[in-house]
Parts: sequence; structure tokens; C-alpha cells
Amino acid sequence: MKKLSLLILTIALAVSTFAQKLDRSKRPEPGPAPEIQLGKTESFVLPNGLKVFVVENHKLPLVTASIQFDVYPELEGDMAGYSEFLSELLTSGTKTRSKDQLNEQIDFIGARLSATSRSMYGQSLKKHNEKLLELMADIATNADFKAEELEKVRKRMLSGLQAAKNEPDAMLENVASVINYGKDHPYGEVANEETVKNVTLDKCNEYYNTYYRPNVAYMAIVGDITVKEAKPLIEKYFGNWKKADVPKAKYPDPKAPATTHVALSPREESVQSVVNVTYPVDLKPGHPDVIKAKVANAVLGGGSMGRLFMNLREKHAWTYGSYSSISQDELEGNFTAYAQCRNAVTDSSVDEILKEMKRMRDEEVSKEVLQEQITYMSGGFAIGLENPQTVAQYAINIERFNMPKDYYTNYLKNLAAVTSKDVQEISRKYINPNAAHIVVVGSKSEVADKLKRFDADGKITYYDNYGNEIKETAQVAAPAGITADEVYKNYIKAIGGEKTIKSIKDIKTVSNGAVSVAGQEIPIKITEMKKAPAKSAQIVEGMGMVLNKQVYDGTTGYMEGGGQKMPLTDDLLEKAKQEADIYAELTPEKYGIKRELKGMEKVNGADAYKVEATDKGGAKTIEYYDAGTGYLVKQSSAEEGTVEYSDYKDAGNGYFIPHKVSINAQGQVITANVESVDINKGIDDSNFQ
Repeated sequence: MKKLSLLILTIALAVSTFAQKLDRSKRPEPGPAPEIQLGKTESFVLPNGLKVFVVENHKLPLVTASIQFDVYPELEGDMAGYSEFLSELLTSGTKTRSKDQLNEQIDFIGARLSATSRSMYGQSLKKHNEKLLELMADIATNADFKAEELEKVRKRMLSGLQAAKNEPDAMLENVASVINYGKDHPYGEVANEETVKNVTLDKCNEYYNTYYRPNVAYMAIVGDITVKEAKPLIEKYFGNWKKADVPKAKYPDPKAPATTHVALSPREESVQSVVNVTYPVDLKPGHPDVIKAKVANAVLGGGSMGRLFMNLREKHAWTYGSYSSISQDELEGNFTAYAQCRNAVTDSSVDEILKEMKRMRDEEVSKEVLQEQITYMSGGFAIGLENPQTVAQYAINIERFNMPKDYYTNYLKNLAAVTSKDVQEISRKYINPNAAHIVVVGSKSEVADKLKRFDADGKITYYDNYGNEIKETAQVAAPAGITADEVYKNYIKAIGGEKTIKSIKDIKTVSNGAVSVAGQEIPIKITEMKKAPAKSAQIVEGMGMVLNKQVYDGTTGYMEGGGQKMPLTDDLLEKAKQEADIYAELTPEKYGIKRELKGMEKVNGADAYKVEATDKGGAKTIEYYDAGTGYLVKQSSAEEGTVEYSDYKDAGNGYFIPHKVSINAQGQVITANVESVDINKGIDDSNFQ
């Protein structure tokens, strides 16, 4: 017992001594960074030049195969966007398999298979990996593009462009790309409706035959497979792939601006702006600056611990989030600092972004903050290594970009070695608030004047949604003596006049159209009925069912869709009451609507009066009335998006309505063409029950 007591006493004394020496007020020093063991990667090269990397991972009975093409294609010019066509054309059939046969065989083995103009990807169970490789090889060597498939892709792309045309982030990306790289650089080419319409089958085939070659391809085989198993299969299915000379286009080197430059893409209906402080940077993969730049960016705006986030969101509550990036790229990278903020604080947000960028250059980051970011980044790197595909990508990167063989093995060591001084020096090299493009998408009338102070010349350059400079930057005043009231009266006169409108007791309109969702068009039928004094019903049908139905009987109403029926809320009831009123356009004051003439702008090439309509709740809608015809041709609001009206025709009794309507809201496009209009034919009240 005495020996046991002595042992306990010895332990107690040791613990007491350790506790006295431990200072819990000090952060423990980080231990040495480990050397990463990436696992075994074996490689071989086929006689045709195909470079293959095999990474074993036997945790799951899966095999993944991917191919990357190291190509520098020519500029796409007046067919910008044709390379995107290949993402669908490549998997739409081969010379040995029709589209249906290819899809059936992919489905039969439960595989995933996709392709782009610069890559291929496939995954299947191990027992089906030979079939997967056979299918991938067939696409790589025997793709057969069909005209009818090209037209389907064209239609989807045009629909997607229409949906993105008024989407703030898409507009921001387009403008920033053009400004950073220029239109004579592949990163500055922006596809639009005209270039997509120009794409030909011959051009797509030319690209495929030129750049889909094994001697510029890197293939990674990852999963439950050994190099002994993989090599004969690759030789069997890809050995006959013909190599050829692949041209490498040369592009001009983009240059960062010498001073600050403000670019605004007007979106008048916006209640908030999207902001991007950006410029190109020369930072290639594997460059010694890359790791240091990643740390600097993490401190500035790499996530929710970054200074931009803590400043603009946590301190000022101006945005849901603000982030930055310093991207590496084989051609040219870029710096970006992004935020989405209310119109009223757009200039303040830009100011704070620039201040945080300047702070990175002027001050050394504290050791505590630096260590937090390095620890977080180390964990993310380690987690990424759990994915064998990541390991394979690292092997390809080392070969493709001529990186040091131990680049990833020593990644954590090099990351841990970054100092506060390194971060400041790299910030001075890559973070420059005094030489940047400040790109904003937002309301010109609300933010333009406040942004001028950030431009070195005190001027703003305006761009459309595709990055084309808008020459007419000044607001054109309306002719002297013209008022919003007069513009609106001319509109009422143009559509038939007060007497004609008051003669309408009921009206039924049937339209056929389509709704575009994620690039897919769904045919729809829209039936609208109104009956004086204020009853309405709207039914949207598609895919053999009623997609949406809204009914208002003059007092109450409901909305029905997806098998659910819900009563209209008070706000929706108020709106439904106004929409159901056939004579609402004659009495805007009844609904608290006030209009103010803001000038003139071009709409579809024609002069139009720009009128700001404000309802009693303060919500604003920008209305555009054609100066020649008087018709309402466009409306924009934060709530409803953008609506365009065209093809006005006499619907009967001298009442003119637009027969073509296009709605673009939240990335969704709805088009409708009026097929029939019945006026005063006697609509039964049962339709409003």
C-alpha cells in the first residue's frame, strides 16, 4: 500500500509542477508542419503522346477517368460561344453509336459521363470500368455532331442568355471580363445572341478535329484499379487515337490599369448594387508567390474570417457577405474583391473595400490572425487529399505546369513558413487599390454620381450587359413642356382612349409561350380573364397540368399550384384587386401611383420616355413609353424584374394590347404570344370561384 501511495504522490507532484509552468494566457506554439504523403501515383505515356496517371484507392469499388487537354485555341470571334456547344454535342452520339444508344449504354452500367471542349470525365463501378473507357474512347475519337442537335443546343443557349441578360452577377462577370482582358483575349470574349446564332456545325467539327488530340491530353485513372490493370485497357481503347500537330494561339498580355477606373453597367430597377474591384495579375500555377498570395487573400477576404466580411457585414451590416480572390492561371490570373450592397451604401462599400486593400499593404498582419488562417488553410488542404481525384490532379499539375516534383509534398511546410512580413510584401505586389477597375452593376440614377470620386479622372464609363461601352452616357432630357402626366395620357390614347376602355365589361386572353428554367424551355398556355368591376382569374398550364392558378372574386382570392391551395395574403389581395380592375389604368390615383418623367432613353433602338412610377408603399417601377407610338414598351422593377411589350394590335372595339410579352425575373424567362382575345362575350362568374 505504501508503494501505491508513493506512486500517487509522485504523479500528483508532476501534475502540480506542470500546471505551474503552463501559462494558459499564451497561445501554444504550432508544431512543425508535416511532410505530406500523397500516396502512390504511377504514370506512363502511350506512343501517341497520351500521358496517363494512375492513383490507387481501394476504399470503394469505383473507378474515375478524366482527361484534360492542354490547348490554347484561337479566338472565337463572331462565333463566340461555339466551344460551349461541344459540352452537349460531344455526348450526343458517335459514328458507332447514336445518341440514344450512347445514353442507353451509359445508363445500363450506371455510369456518369460528361465532356467539354477541354476535358472529359467518367465514373463507374470497377466491374464496368472497361466499358466506361470504351465509351470515353469512342467519344474522344469518333464523335459525330448532328445539325439537329446543334440547333437544340443553340436554342438552349439563347434561352440561357436571355435569362442572364438582366441578372446582376452575370452582367458583372461579363463587364469585368471584357475590362480586365480585352476582347482580343479568350477570357474577354463574351458570347451574345448574335455570336451564338452564327455558330456553325463546321466550326464545331473543326475545333474537335484540331484540339481533341492525345498528344496534348493528360489522363487520370483513379480508384479501385492498379496500373497493371489500367495500362492494357488504356492501350486497347486509346492506343489508336491519332496524334496531330495542335496549334497554340498567342494572345496579348492583359495589363492592369495605371489608375482607378469606374465602370457602371446600368440596371435602373436595382435596389442594390453588385461591386467588383478587379484587375488582371500575372500569377502562374506553381510560382513561389502562389502560397503567400493565398494566405494574403485569406486574410483579406477568403471567407467569413476575412477582413472584408468582418467589415462590410459584421461591422456595418451593408451586405450578406464580401469576399476576395487572387487567382492563379496559366494565361493570366486576376484579383477580385466582391460585395453586394444596398444602393444607398454602394459608394461606402467601395470605400471600405479599398481601405481594407490599402491596410493589407500598409500594416503587417498580427501573428495570431496569420496563424488562424494558416491553420484553417492547412485543414482544408488535408481534407482535399482524402479525394483521390485531387491527388491525380496534383500529379497532372506538376507535369503540365512544370512544377517542382515536391511542390505538394512540401505544401504544408511552405504554408507554415509564411510570415507576416511575407503577407505584407505579397500584398504590395498583388493588392493595389490605386490601380484597379471598380465595376458596378446598379441603378445609374442612385449610385453614379457618388462613384465618380473613385475614378482617377472623375468620370464613369458605362457598359451594357455584354461589356460593350455605351457611348451615350448622359441622361437625355425630355423635350421642353413634356410631363409624365402628358406621356401617360398619350399612352391611354394610343391603346384606344378612355371611352373604349370603359366600354369593356369583360375580357379573356389566351396566350401560348414558354418558361425557361436552367436553359430548358417548357411550353405553357396562359389564360387570363377579367370581369368588371374587379374579378380576375389567371391559369398557367404546362406539362399536361395546371402549373399555377390565381383567382380573385372581388373580395377574396386564392393561389393554387403544386397540389396546394392557399388564400391570398393581405398584400397579394391588394395587388390582385388592382390587377383585376379593368379600368385601373384610368385611375392611377386610386391606387396611390405617382409618376415622374426622368428623361429619355433608347429602347430597342427607338426613343422612349423614361417614367418612374411609385406606388403608395414606396415601391418604384421604371416605365418606358415609345415616343413615336405612345405604347408602353418596357417596365423594370426590383420585384417583378423586366417586362418587355411589343406587337400591339387591335384586340377588338379599337382596344390595342401587346401581343408579345417577355418577362425576365430572377434568371427565369417567360415569353407569351397572344393567340386569341374575346371582349364582352360574357364570362360566367363560376370562373372566379
